[in-house]
Amino acid sequence: MSNLINLTDNAKSHLAELVSEHNKAYVRLEVKGGGCAGFKYDWKFEDKADDNDEVFIEDNFTLLVDKSNLLYLTGMTIEYRKEIFGSFLELKNPNATSSCGCGESFGV
Repeated sequence: MSNLINLTDNAKSHLAELVSEHNKAYVRLEVKGGGCAGFKYDWKFEDKADDNDEVFIEDNFTLLVDKSNLLYLTGMTIEYRKEIFGSFLELKNPNATSSCGCGESFGV
């Protein structure tokens, strides 16, 4: 993808499947204030990109990230984990100085 955000092959496959299932053109990763550690990750599906989006084009989907969020996400690796009791996207963020136990929020 790039040095900005790295997706493993498992994550790419999973996100491509989700985009197809939801019949959308894009998946968006955002950083919002909140969560138990200060910031939280938010995923959503989109029909169009905005002028302020960094666009990451993959084989079967496109990831959108607002350029203002790159400060918090640069260098991140996104992995898809499938385990016996569930599956999830694991976000390994080198910019996070703290995180909550569930991995949904982080601090910088």
